[in-house]
Amino acid sequence: MHHVNILFLILVSFSHEVLSQYSPFNTTVMPVMKDANTSLHKVTLRLTKPPYEAISYYLIDLDAPFTWRDCVLSHWERACWLEEGCRFPLSCGNSLCKEAHSYNPNPICPSLNITAKYGCNICAVTPLNPISKSCKLSQLTTDLVDFYVTNGRNPYRGAYPGFGIPYVLSCAPSSLFRSFPNGVGGVAAFSWSTLALPRQLSFPTVADKFAFCLPSSSAADGVVFLGDGPFYFIPSPNLDLRTTLSYTPMIRKSSKSLGYYIKVNRISIKGTPIHLPSLKSESVKLSTLVPYTTLRSDIYKALVSGFSKATKNIPRVNAVKPFSLCLKASAIGSVRTGFRVPNIDLQTESGKVWTISGDNSMKRPGKGAACLSFIDGGLGVKDAIVIGTFQMENNFLFFDLANQKLGFSSSLLARGTSCSSFNFTEISLY
Repeated sequence: MHHVNILFLILVSFSHEVLSQYSPFNTTVMPVMKDANTSLHKVTLRLTKPPYEAISYYLIDLDAPFTWRDCVLSHWERACWLEEGCRFPLSCGNSLCKEAHSYNPNPICPSLNITAKYGCNICAVTPLNPISKSCKLSQLTTDLVDFYVTNGRNPYRGAYPGFGIPYVLSCAPSSLFRSFPNGVGGVAAFSWSTLALPRQLSFPTVADKFAFCLPSSSAADGVVFLGDGPFYFIPSPNLDLRTTLSYTPMIRKSSKSLGYYIKVNRISIKGTPIHLPSLKSESVKLSTLVPYTTLRSDIYKALVSGFSKATKNIPRVNAVKPFSLCLKASAIGSVRTGFRVPNIDLQTESGKVWTISGDNSMKRPGKGAACLSFIDGGLGVKDAIVIGTFQMENNFLFFDLANQKLGFSSSLLARGTSCSSFNFTEISLY
């Protein structure tokens, strides 16, 4: 066990040189898919664990402290200390284990005080299922991951040597996956944690930067980038999306806070601000696990009232749950950015405006309805506003953790492109 840990640490050190020497590019790329049944978004990771180069799907989670997956062993692999096993476990004295333990565990999770039973040969952790809110005792382990690099236009093969890049993640028992979409084998952490996917695998010169663009349909892939680009989408091969971004500060509530927050000073509909006297004191959370933006009741009622007044000339239809305001779809015209309805503008702390146009504000749930796709979260919600995935789809979001700022594009449809417009045609480096 001791020799395994030493070997892993050597590989981690060497991987930083690999990232620089084996590729002329400083950004990695992977596809993102939308699950048709749940609307959750999943990313593909290529683990070198047998079967070699098997593609695994992981839910994107902006709050998870570490990535976790099913680690059930093949019959010939070495068993570890906990019942579910792992390949290369870390000890409780490892600095990475201490980092994992520094993030406050959820109170619903089992105790990590298990050294009396297992000793210090493992690092006990408690992966949390973000859908079912269930939690199980498991352990921190390591594996090798293979990635494509990109010049911003295509993915490139041959960027890494055959052994892959060492990566720390947690095992999880199979029972933790029961509420997941079919084919999903884990959770990919994209949080502030140093054990999250982007922060472990970033190139040394552009550490702590990643971007994602969520697709609006399960029929075509979106994209995640680890690194600072450039980023080019079809059909504008010479437009670097970085030049289209507006920026606002990201808030970190404490040194161990994992989620991403921004400040919104004002919400306007058709240029008219809605009356929210306490909005400037509230922080706005981003979530890849909430399908529709959820608002505290007072904010929700003000938004619906303002949108109702701005669309008073469009006929109403019966509301379709979980929405409360639905318009007659056939009575609404269309533009490149979806339904022809008033824009909802979020004025951020920096003064820049994140515009939510018709493709991100109106959902067609059937029954001839087009519904305002925001949810009333009640009065007692922890976060006053949580921006959900429907409002993020076809928006390019760039997370600059090093400078604690978020870049946002508003809808790419207004520019004649979408999150499904990255060219995934593979090109060889050699």
